[in-house]
Amino acid sequence: MSAHSSAVRLRRAAVIGALCAGIAVTATGCAEKTDPDKGTNGVGKQTPEKIESQAKAAAAAANSVHLSGNLVVGGKPFTLDLRLKADGGSGEVKSQADTFQVLRVGEQLYLKASAAFWGKSDSAGKLGDKYVKVPESDPTYKQFRGFTDIHVLLDGLLGLQGKLTKGGYTTVGHTRAVPVSADAGKGGKLTVSLEGTPYPLLMERAGGAGRVELSEWGKTFPLEAPAQDQTVDYGSQLPTTKDGTGATTGGKGKGTGASPAPSKGTATSGTGASGAGTSGQGSNPTGG
Repeated sequence: MSAHSSAVRLRRAAVIGALCAGIAVTATGCAEKTDPDKGTNGVGKQTPEKIESQAKAAAAAANSVHLSGNLVVGGKPFTLDLRLKADGGSGEVKSQADTFQVLRVGEQLYLKASAAFWGKSDSAGKLGDKYVKVPESDPTYKQFRGFTDIHVLLDGLLGLQGKLTKGGYTTVGHTRAVPVSADAGKGGKLTVSLEGTPYPLLMERAGGAGRVELSEWGKTFPLEAPAQDQTVDYGSQLPTTKDGTGATTGGKGKGTGASPAPSKGTATSGTGASGAGTSGQGSNPTGG
C-alpha cells in the first residue's frame, strides 16, 4: 500500500470520526430536558384549584377587559363583543332576532337597536340610528346593565363545576397558557395565561353554554355618553317594542318582546326588552 493511499484513508477516518462525534453531541443535546415553566409566571406549577383561584383573583382585580364570543342564556344563543371597565362598558349584544349596541357611562344606560325592534311605535323609524336612554325603573335596564358590568359578567362566566384537572400547556393567540378542566370538560374549561398576570384568556362554559375569549386586560379605552343629537330620551317610559304591546313599568302593555338577559336564578316570563311582564330582579346576564 502506498503512502498516499494510507494518508487518504487516515483523513477519511478522521472526517467520519468527527462527523459521528458531532452527531452524538447534537443527539445528546436534543435529548436534554427543557424546563416547560422557564419564562412563565409559574402558575402552571400550581394545582388546578390554585390556578383557578389565581385566575379569578386576577380578573376581580382588573380594571378593564375585552370580552368576545358567544353565550347561551335561557336556551337562546347570544354573541357578545364588549369592552368593560369599573364605571361602565360598551359594545354589541346580538341575538337571533336583533342586534343591540349597549353603552353605560356611570349609572346611565343607553341602548341602540334596529328600527324593527321598536316595532309599530310612531317613533320607530327615527330610532334605528339613535341611542335611547334607558330609565332605571324599566326592566330593560336591569336586563342590559349586566352586559356592561365587568364584575357581574365575570362572576357569572368564570365558574367551573366538578373535579378539576390541569391540561398540557397550550396557547391562546400568541400567549402561552394552561387549561383547567372540570369533569373532563363537561363542567367547563378555563384557560389561564402563563405570561405576566395569570388572567383568564378563554372560558368554555359547562354544557356547551358558550365560549368567550378575554383579552386586553387593563387596557384603557374611552367611555363617553353619546352626542346629544344621537340620543333620544323618553323619560320614564320607553317606546313600544316590535310586537306592538310592550311598555315600560307603569305603561299600558304587558311586554312580550325579546329580552336578551334572563335574570340570575329566576325565570323571565315577560320577555319584552321594554316590557313590564314578570321578570327576575337580578342583573346577571349569564344566568350563572
